[in-house]
Amino acid sequence: MSAGNLTRKRVTTTEAPWVRWTLTGIALAFLLLFLVLPLAAVFTEALRKGLGAYLEALKEPDAWSAIWLTLITAAIAVPLNLVFGVAAAWCIAKYEFRGKAFLTTLVDLPFSVSPVVAGLIYVLMFGAQGWFGPWLAEHDIKIVFAVPGIVLATIFVTFPFIARELIPLMQAQGNDEEQAAIVLGANGWQTFWYVTLPNIKWGLIYGVILCNARAMGEFGAVSVVSGHIRGQTNTMPLHVEILYNEYQSVAAFAVASLLALLALVTLAIKSVVEWRHEREMKASAEIAPERPLPPNATLSAHASGSQGVIP
Repeated sequence: MSAGNLTRKRVTTTEAPWVRWTLTGIALAFLLLFLVLPLAAVFTEALRKGLGAYLEALKEPDAWSAIWLTLITAAIAVPLNLVFGVAAAWCIAKYEFRGKAFLTTLVDLPFSVSPVVAGLIYVLMFGAQGWFGPWLAEHDIKIVFAVPGIVLATIFVTFPFIARELIPLMQAQGNDEEQAAIVLGANGWQTFWYVTLPNIKWGLIYGVILCNARAMGEFGAVSVVSGHIRGQTNTMPLHVEILYNEYQSVAAFAVASLLALLALVTLAIKSVVEWRHEREMKASAEIAPERPLPPNATLSAHASGSQGVIP
């Protein structure tokens, strides 16, 4: 096909300028109405009585307790989901076995189950009248209406994020590089550390960011298992609800603005990760075709000795 034909084809398949401007305007109006204005309203209400009232609301002991509990819950749930997510993604993407489709469905289960239902499941299992409730009471172990229940509920609702980021990525990469590493004498851990992990690092970071954002903002499941004990089992979203129900709007919006700031920081980190990933992909695409990197370049860089075994 000639260049002129290609040019005419592009012209016929390109929307009219008014269509592009209309669609862009609708998208921007939607973002302004449902994202920017509510976010601005949160900070406006939080600072309505001045910076002093805003800081006093954040210094309040119950607010500090909620902030620390939110951070502790995320600090426990995210690393556990990192391990579970990588293991699940590795199993699903790298192996063929009976029941693989069922395992994939289980990974997606928290996406389809309401968080409130997830919280009720833990109450049914570990509550005072639950399956394990009497045994836990005999041994003075508290899960429901305590920090362990909050952590368990948060792990449940955030489990799919890392696994779902890694499964399609690992499936697209295939097993060729791992098999080459094994042929060169690498064991399972060395293969993962020097071959698999560098290939999935950006998807892994992206999944961790999403998992952390959901862990800090989770409300439904945590609300059921926490018991709303002020100063003990209230996370930031629960503390915002209590303050708002008590008509302490400035304090409620102050804590909500802190959650919004954490979300904005998460969004900024996500943007940086995407930018770094895109830059790395462009750098890889610019490698001269006459000198391509071998598939096992990462492995070879860490090889030692004449047998090429990873240290």
